[in-house]
Amino acid sequence: MSTTPLQGKAALVTGASRGIGAAIAKALAAAGADVAITYSSSPDKAEAVVKDIGGKAIAIRADSADPKAVQDAVARTAKTFGRLDILVNNAGVAYGDDSLENIERMLAINTRAPYVAALAAAPLMTEGGRIVTISSCLGEKVGFPGVTLYSMSKAAMTGMTRGLARDLGPRGITVNVVQPGPIDTDMNPADGEHAPAMTAMTALGRYGKTSEIADTVVFLAGPGASYITGAQITVDGGLNA
Repeated sequence: MSTTPLQGKAALVTGASRGIGAAIAKALAAAGADVAITYSSSPDKAEAVVKDIGGKAIAIRADSADPKAVQDAVARTAKTFGRLDILVNNAGVAYGDDSLENIERMLAINTRAPYVAALAAAPLMTEGGRIVTISSCLGEKVGFPGVTLYSMSKAAMTGMTRGLARDLGPRGITVNVVQPGPIDTDMNPADGEHAPAMTAMTALGRYGKTSEIADTVVFLAGPGASYITGAQITVDGGLNA
């Protein structure tokens, strides 16, 4: 089995200056892909990810709440690498209150942006193209109160994925959604305030690693997943079991 199954491919990972997005970008690059990442407010962190990747990796400043910025990031990726094979919609936000401002921004970033990116990317892809959206296990099952808006914004990704799988299947482009559970990041650390309760809800009794999400994305982006499309892949340690 090749250690670089994505050699010659070009990928865009949104919201990849840290956490899950950064891990995905690095894993895709390790599998052979040229990688572009977007960021909105952390240029130093984004450049650090690019430096770690090396090669022809680039960082693009793009606020996912701005549809034009999303479209431009897709276009710039294709122009820089001469192609676009893989789109990973990773950028996302979560807010603690349901002000109108937060509702609009969360839906813009978590729900509208992935669709806008997919619409921009699909015409640039050829057979074998891959679109993977990072959602949440809370988009499938809501096990506790206080996350209605976030869960709603993520649940929409299932409908988008299934619809796009039908739309793009005839062109040989697959579309799938990955639903992480509690993953150890700086935004949701495994030793944080809410970690004991979240850990207790999982079947495996632990937080996940960013590499476990990244490995799933690399598989979905590679040749071994060529017959998987319209699927929900839940990587949550059994939280939703």
